[in-house]
Amino acid sequence: MTHVNPARKQSEKALYGGTGSRRITVRDIAAAKERAEKWPMLTAYDAMTASVLDQAGIPVLLVGDSMGNCHLGYESTVPVTMDEMAMLSAAVVRGTRRALVVGDLPFGSYQEGPVQALRNATRLVKEAGVGAVKLEGGERSAHQIELLVQSGIPVMAHIGLTPQSVNAYGGYPVQGRGEEAAQQLLRDAKAVQDAGAFAVVLELVPAELAAEVTRSLHIATVGIGAGPDCDAQVLVWTDMAGMTDGRVPRFVKQYAQLRQGLGDAARAFAEDVVGGSYPAEEHSFH
Repeated sequence: MTHVNPARKQSEKALYGGTGSRRITVRDIAAAKERAEKWPMLTAYDAMTASVLDQAGIPVLLVGDSMGNCHLGYESTVPVTMDEMAMLSAAVVRGTRRALVVGDLPFGSYQEGPVQALRNATRLVKEAGVGAVKLEGGERSAHQIELLVQSGIPVMAHIGLTPQSVNAYGGYPVQGRGEEAAQQLLRDAKAVQDAGAFAVVLELVPAELAAEVTRSLHIATVGIGAGPDCDAQVLVWTDMAGMTDGRVPRFVKQYAQLRQGLGDAARAFAEDVVGGSYPAEEHSFH
């Protein structure tokens, strides 16, 4: 009988740094929660960026409606359409081999009710090939989540600050401050879990409240501006890599300065063209 080292077996199963080559699934997310493994998630909106992040070992990629702000030039996530979401989700799926790709349901694609949500979620699964979808809202979206899960579509929920509601909020305020708001957030978290969501994003939530939610749920919590105790952390990749122009949210840590580097490269190229040094002999055909 072949003896398998338990430590090696655990290493193979790890979401980040694991040696498996198959697609990550929601069952892997559940197993990571059971063994208290923390894991990273990033957004992606195109095949090339997704390929880089996938090869870096990021186990979950979110095709977020944040594409509205950082990829499509909108002022918020609200204008993002299903056509845009389907096209870019398909590109991310094509650019990856291992990551679980989660596609956002954009504003107006599920608020009418469960049937509308199922129709649009089915489109992301069939046309784009995503492994799961994400939608905003706690108790108010529980019926949508329940039907999607019953229909075989894994759902990542999103509570706390829900950016699609920016017009109602009048901005992007921290959510869950005060006893009443905290209790509502806990009810929302339990509601999406009971409806069958496999994970829930907690955005702009006090760290202590996010820790309480994480302890109270058996599904994974994904923090963004929600402190260090969530099961996972997500950032918009353009914020994380320093591509975003101007100020970034307080919770963002920038791990590179790609905007500056890309600008430097563009200027160097332009100067070579204007100065006549590009293309040189080695770049030419005869």
